[in-house]
Amino acid sequence: MRLKDKVALITGAAQGLGAAIALRFAGEGAVVFVGDLNAEAGNKTAADIKEKSGRAFFVPLDVTREESWKAALAAVEKECGRLDVLVNNAGINIREAIEVMTEENFDTMLAVNVKGPFLGTKHAVPLLRKGGGGSIINMSSVCGLIGHKYTTEAYTVTKGAVTLLTKTIAVRYAKDNIRCNSLHPSTVDTPLMQTLFKDPARKAERLGEVPLGRLATALDVANAALYLASDEASFLNGVSLPVDGGTTAY
Repeated sequence: MRLKDKVALITGAAQGLGAAIALRFAGEGAVVFVGDLNAEAGNKTAADIKEKSGRAFFVPLDVTREESWKAALAAVEKECGRLDVLVNNAGINIREAIEVMTEENFDTMLAVNVKGPFLGTKHAVPLLRKGGGGSIINMSSVCGLIGHKYTTEAYTVTKGAVTLLTKTIAVRYAKDNIRCNSLHPSTVDTPLMQTLFKDPARKAERLGEVPLGRLATALDVANAALYLASDEASFLNGVSLPVDGGTTAY
């Protein structure tokens, strides 16, 4: 198993990409802590993992609050005594163009998408160092690499910040055997996207920008996260890894 007995905390893991990553990690032997505000969905994800003979715990986590991070990581340390992998996956996108976006909504996006990974890293590093190192994986986006005409300016700002936060962490904490890399998915096939794809023009628009001609799946992203978390990626540090079917290769 590629993550046998490694301890991983994944934020925003109650559903969507986070849940897919949690299930994939557990299937490869990791002890998974499902961090999320949604206790009902988070406990269900943990229960799904246990039904497949995996090991999982739900921990309540508001990534925008420092005290919440402290409590979540204390729970990880109390249960397992260590942390090997942190996946900063939690993120939001308030789909308002710059001309109409309110200051409040912009601050909310910055709090979740940038402050969250910042605080998570701040409080995870001591625990990772204590265990001899580990892997931090930050969920960015193709919008953290390029200007994307179908995506709002605010989202691009936050994901660009995550990209360079990742690189700075990578160079600063490599001495502690802590690797930090970011993932950059293109549009992921979700129920929301399937709804949008009922509009033929919108479907052609999104698929037309992907050389492979399809959307990313949650499993595509989870597999990439698994690789970065595993020892197979032991010499990858500060990497911005696109999971985009070639979208950023133009």
